[in-house]
Amino acid sequence: MNKKVVTFGEIMLRLAPEGYRRFVQASSYGASYGGGEANVAVSLANFGMDSVFVTKLPGHEIGQAGVNALRQFGVDTSHIVRGGDRVGIYYLEKGASQRPSKVIYDRAGSSIATASAADFDWDRIFEGASWFHFTGITPALGDNVAAICEEACRTARARGITVSCDLNYRNKLWTKEKAGQVMDGLCRYVDVCIANEEDAGDVFGIRAAATDVSKGEVNREGYREVAKQLAERFGFRAVAITLRESVSANDNYWAAMLYTGGSCYFSGKYAVHIVDRVGGGDAFAGGLIYALLQEYGPQEAIEFAAAAGCLKHSVEGDFNQVRVDEVARLAGGDGSGRVQR
Repeated sequence: MNKKVVTFGEIMLRLAPEGYRRFVQASSYGASYGGGEANVAVSLANFGMDSVFVTKLPGHEIGQAGVNALRQFGVDTSHIVRGGDRVGIYYLEKGASQRPSKVIYDRAGSSIATASAADFDWDRIFEGASWFHFTGITPALGDNVAAICEEACRTARARGITVSCDLNYRNKLWTKEKAGQVMDGLCRYVDVCIANEEDAGDVFGIRAAATDVSKGEVNREGYREVAKQLAERFGFRAVAITLRESVSANDNYWAAMLYTGGSCYFSGKYAVHIVDRVGGGDAFAGGLIYALLQEYGPQEAIEFAAAAGCLKHSVEGDFNQVRVDEVARLAGGDGSGRVQR
């Protein structure tokens, strides 16, 4: 029997110019849906898990299109609350070469940002659940949403459900000081902490030595100490950190580490040529949750998660549309990209 995973956050309408056009060049925009926790939910559904996404969306057709975007992958949308006036939007301009990608948010006043605790019955939502996942993006939407996150975490903890959080700091949503205050409280309920190479520094001031992400310099050994400090501060059972070395907007080196039981495990490193990097961290989180629920050993789990994140960079859109066997093949060392016939 598949284990049930619940994720909670905002799904947004993604509007992107064709190809590598800049915003000021665009005469039309491609429309799709995505968002941190929704991306994780889709990954898990594609891996065959019982995946549930919780949010609040308007009752009109644009809200329904967001629901449909999840349902087509088998995500359980039965706990999505309908109400409010708008779907959050984000605009994505894809970077190329030395020009970085750019995101512009238009999400103020979205349905989830105006939600209240009364909208969600967490005891009912968590019936039969084994895992709850959220990201630092969701409590950044407002004090009311942070309070909903806390209630969800508190209920999950009381029911013995594993809680994971991807720190996912977004400086366009809140300050580092506010993030540190709010996430300090929420992380007291978290069992598995997920972060990228910058998050721990931005949110908690815990930084790796000899690392400069703007120059693509990542000292992976420095992250042992980052993970150790995070685990000691919050009592995390495990800390997973993605390690991205940016050569350009098109080419990165991608790897990850898992700290658990006082030991550190590093994945292999991938040279990634990027089709779409948005959602790479969410694909990693989905891969990690799947691997841990399948009771993979630490090394096997981090290899699977890193491979899942790697493959997402080759997929257009927010959602990582890959299967378990594809991830396992790459994690096992087959990264040739040869045609499968």
